[in-house]
Amino acid sequence: MSLAIFGTMIVLLLLGFPMMIPLIAGSLIGFVALFGGVSQLDTMVQQILGGIRPASLIAVPMFIFAADIMTRGQSANRLIDLVMAFVGHLKGGLAVSTAAACTLFGAVSGSTQATVVAVGGPLRPRMLKAGYKDSFALALIVNSSDIAFLIPPSIGMIIYGVVSGTSISELFIAGIGPGLLILVLFSIYSYIYAVRNDVPTEPKTSWAERGRAIRRALWPLGFPVIIVGGIYGGIFSPTEAAAACVLYALILEMGVFREMSVKQLYATAKSTGLITAVVFILVGAGAAFSYVISFAQIPQQVLGSIGIDEMGQYGVLFTISIAFFVGCMFVDPIVVILILVPIFAPVVQSVGLDPVLVGTIITLQVAIGSATPPLRLRYLHRHRGLQAPLCRGDQGHAALHPHAAGGGSAAHLLPADRALPARPCLRQVRG
Repeated sequence: MSLAIFGTMIVLLLLGFPMMIPLIAGSLIGFVALFGGVSQLDTMVQQILGGIRPASLIAVPMFIFAADIMTRGQSANRLIDLVMAFVGHLKGGLAVSTAAACTLFGAVSGSTQATVVAVGGPLRPRMLKAGYKDSFALALIVNSSDIAFLIPPSIGMIIYGVVSGTSISELFIAGIGPGLLILVLFSIYSYIYAVRNDVPTEPKTSWAERGRAIRRALWPLGFPVIIVGGIYGGIFSPTEAAAACVLYALILEMGVFREMSVKQLYATAKSTGLITAVVFILVGAGAAFSYVISFAQIPQQVLGSIGIDEMGQYGVLFTISIAFFVGCMFVDPIVVILILVPIFAPVVQSVGLDPVLVGTIITLQVAIGSATPPLRLRYLHRHRGLQAPLCRGDQGHAALHPHAAGGGSAAHLLPADRALPARPCLRQVRG
């Protein structure tokens, strides 16, 4: 049965089906094999509905909606101007500003895709003009956007919290330190790159210009205050904070900045609805698939074969890190979290690991793995947002996943009217 389930899923993935189709097909085969026919498929439907029932999942479409609204408005540009005003004149300052702006916008939106479009769109041409290589600029933007996976409001952490039963508020606060540490490491590397390649510096801004940049960025900086301050001040739950972010984004972009019309709001809401549908289908299908493999005791067989019961805490953490890193190289991060977290949860509990610590490590590995070859599902969407060719470092992706842009990845968070067409290389399409 295991061979039939996973063989079918692999074949469907290689044929280019969106991830939801292999998940549902694998679950269907498992239910038919386990219960001897189609008479018990109502149990599968119950598992799918049960997967999307947790109230905490309401925060996901809320944060996606807020990110879409901000991507269309002025929030990103004001945050970019703020960072550039203070570090743009340093050696490698433009690259450091790009990483810092991605971090700030990630803390505002919680969306890696929205961060790429909002920050990478205006800053990539400036980096190329300043003398940075295109490969460096693309890699920095794409990987800096992954910091949004770690710092609140992280959609990945919300999914992990729902699946594992861990406090989402504690996960949010635990991700801030690692996210800022990665920003520091990116900044150090950007400085070294600029020194080695003799990249010229930007003109230094005056204190008057810095003060003006601070005043312009005060409104967008209200988002992390609402999220972190509201949650830990006891004012909001994470779900309520997501709704407050939507309201705040609407007030800013439609009332204060006047950058969004009612027509654009409708298009944004429609885009968010489509993305949310994909996310929730994946969540429901993942819940059904987890039920099947747990009922068939496949996780126990796999983990027992590698002797995980005899490992200590460090061995378990190493195994979890490798599993999530490798899984996200090939499969959408949300799917990996939905499938692997229930598998490792009993082991985590048996060795006495803190689920918040494990969630932070898992989120980090998910971010790294999803930006690693060979497939890099989210890269296609990011290249679409940056209007960059897919030739450099993404060979094989377009040929293996022609439907990825149509909903195969739950991380597709680009507004419909800003998602630019991908331009795959001729040699890439030919395979």
